[in-house]
Amino acid sequence: MRSSSSNALSPSFKYYFYLQMLCICLLFSTATANGHFNPLIQLPTDGIYRNISTRSTAIVLNIFDFGAKGDGFTDDTKSLQDIWKVACSSSSRAKIVIPKGNSYLIRPTDFAGPCRSRVTLRISGMIIAPGDPAMWDGLNIHRWLYFHSVKRLKVEGGGIIHGMGTEWWARSCKRNDSNPCTHAPTALTFHKCNDLKVRNISLVYSQQMHMAFTNCTRVAASGITVVAPADSPNTDGIHISASTHVELKDMVIGTGDDCISIVSNSSGIRIKNIYCGPGHGISIGSLGKYNSSAYVQNVSVKGAVFLNTENGVRIKTWQGGSGFARKITFENMWMKNVSNPIIIDQYYCDSPLSCPNQVGDQSHSLINDHFESD
Repeated sequence: MRSSSSNALSPSFKYYFYLQMLCICLLFSTATANGHFNPLIQLPTDGIYRNISTRSTAIVLNIFDFGAKGDGFTDDTKSLQDIWKVACSSSSRAKIVIPKGNSYLIRPTDFAGPCRSRVTLRISGMIIAPGDPAMWDGLNIHRWLYFHSVKRLKVEGGGIIHGMGTEWWARSCKRNDSNPCTHAPTALTFHKCNDLKVRNISLVYSQQMHMAFTNCTRVAASGITVVAPADSPNTDGIHISASTHVELKDMVIGTGDDCISIVSNSSGIRIKNIYCGPGHGISIGSLGKYNSSAYVQNVSVKGAVFLNTENGVRIKTWQGGSGFARKITFENMWMKNVSNPIIIDQYYCDSPLSCPNQVGDQSHSLINDHFESD
């Protein structure tokens, strides 16, 4: 693979990249929450529909009309839950507005579909997770902001989703092997959400993975920024599982694990104009853990910069599994200070203990890929 600094990326992406890097420098100038809560938030009795568009039938719903304080200390969870219920049940298109210049403390929340009409969630301020992992006691530890079964959802707005992940990382067995190995929440999950659009959102310091698409079809995500330290454990930037027809483009991702990971039964993935670093690169897999069957196919990565990463592009499978990774193309990769530019690992073992060799029928396992660089 030859490095190329002149042809790998379009001029528009170079401009976008510099703009995004400037945004990263400004991300942490906003104050974060200290975990104090005030649950006594009341649903308003009037003003819910006061912002009705005169040009269309869409309704505009402002979270402040639902009792939100936006001070970063008061618990605004009920306000967000109430506004979602109104938007999702509306027969007209609905836009939820979370204004800029404010911080909103939100506990683990499910946003359930199906909705009666299209919903746009415009996040312009900062949404903050509780900093104390105890807030997940008795709840699903894998979830913080969890959208499921919502069709034609749009999430946008230029705001920030802050996972407050520092305490979670400190408790990880990858930081301290005397700690038990436990799970942690994914900051933003979309499950069974079809015809989904996510754009111009920043995710920082997630508890574990930053954004996940699971069992989704027809996803378009762009203008995403992910920020986490290089030593933050399991903080994948974008994770794709059992999803089809997914497009990712124009993203700046710096994290402690894979910038993008694609696993288990995903196909039709298109990735373009990605900056990755720090992180573990772009990974297919891991596949086949616990002797399972899995496949990934029809994946295209065109135009990516890897700077100060552990890996560039990687395909990883466990011993004993079956399935295939095929029709995978990586084109126009630019790498600097990358420890392992290309890895195809069929003996992957992410365990503190050694994985025993397994000898078996390999006739159902296939890796087929193509690499190009200008």
